[in-house]
Amino acid sequence: MLRAPLLAAARSQRMRKLVEVVPATRSVVSRFVAGSKTPDAARVVRELADDGLRVTLDHLGEDTTDAEQAATTVRAYEELLTALAADGLAFGADVSVKLSAVGQFLPVDGEKVALENARKICAAAEAVGATVTLDMEDHTTTDSTLGILRELRTEYPWVGAVLQAYLRRTEQDCRDLATEGSRVRLCKGAYAEPEEVAFQDKSEVDKSYVRCLKILMQGKGYPMVASHDPRMIAIAEKLATDADRKADDHEFQMLYGIRPEEQRRIAGAELTMRVYVPYGDEWYGYFMRRLAERPANLAFFLRGLATRG
Repeated sequence: MLRAPLLAAARSQRMRKLVEVVPATRSVVSRFVAGSKTPDAARVVRELADDGLRVTLDHLGEDTTDAEQAATTVRAYEELLTALAADGLAFGADVSVKLSAVGQFLPVDGEKVALENARKICAAAEAVGATVTLDMEDHTTTDSTLGILRELRTEYPWVGAVLQAYLRRTEQDCRDLATEGSRVRLCKGAYAEPEEVAFQDKSEVDKSYVRCLKILMQGKGYPMVASHDPRMIAIAEKLATDADRKADDHEFQMLYGIRPEEQRRIAGAELTMRVYVPYGDEWYGYFMRRLAERPANLAFFLRGLATRG
């Protein structure tokens, strides 16, 4: 019942101002967000690496309509990759890029600008042995994002895609992308979507997730299983075994701050476990979507406000 209001709040500037002024907010947000600056992100990457975990990093920000802000986001990723390389942490790391943060929504030539900015991030990643994954946003951006993905893959075939199981189109997108060398992160989806394009019932989303998993595991690409659901993780492990997949040809992904013990368990089982690490000042939208995804996250936040306010 709370999911829709929380997702609406994620886009509300009024609600953002209310949440940000609460003194306890930052200390609670720090459970899910690595920090605001590059050194904060690098510190968390080092801690996770020490536990045998891989990382994908997201410099927070989205929906920009300002070309200079899009360029600033590109520079932030370049700075991050340089810092990781200097600390010996870049090889095998991944950065997640929201195309709306690098120009996709600009009123003039938005897709062209986003493509060129994404190319710059890919070049910086390739230079230090890292990779790039294009985050997926709401359904209105899906075709644009997949089009930019195709363009990038002509030069950087290792660029990863994200598909969202709650969208009715995703099974076909999985078939299209389950090809040799194609990295695909499958998640359930975290935006408020209309019924005509997305499953609304949790059980239907779960069924779609399993159908999509089967396609990816039986395909020739590199599936990235993004889920905190124990049942989905168990299903993914069985599907990987049935498809005769090895530990290095698929991986599991979870968000920073959620189920860290399970993250370490998976890594300890000699499976590839990657943690999605967000950082930056623009944490509000990301944080509200995390609250919408799991009631336990909201309860944690409210307890934090009660005890630290």
